[in-house]
Amino acid sequence: MSNENLTEVAVGGVVLAVAAGFLFYAGQVTGFSAAPSEYALTASFRSADGVDVGTDVRLAGVKVGRVTELELDPETYRARAVISVREDIEVPDDSALAISSEGLLGGNFVEVLPGGSPFYFAAGDEIEFTQGSISLISLLTKFVAGSDEDNGE
Repeated sequence: MSNENLTEVAVGGVVLAVAAGFLFYAGQVTGFSAAPSEYALTASFRSADGVDVGTDVRLAGVKVGRVTELELDPETYRARAVISVREDIEVPDDSALAISSEGLLGGNFVEVLPGGSPFYFAAGDEIEFTQGSISLISLLTKFVAGSDEDNGE
């Protein structure tokens, strides 16, 4: 082999190693790497605006799971969600779920509000205490309508 061929092979190997490293890093950051084992919990929300399959489930601001299913319950007309939580996270059985916003322009996520019970949810249990999403438009409408009433108009 000539020197030129060896150089091309070496450069190609370096490019492949960098690409593999980038893919590994991207998998770690986005959560597409080998996921730890998880268990499923269900919950029912009056409104699940801004939540979809894949939405983060967070506890104290740290991602501990994701929404795996979201569908309408035809009997109650509520959004039925199935969430998965990392197996190493024990959620007290008096905890609540709330749909929270990351800010005015940010997306929504499902927040676990832990209770103080010494007992924990098991796989397949239902979280009964939930708070649906709050519409920013309806809040602004109430604020504007409320400010007119305060002025005595």
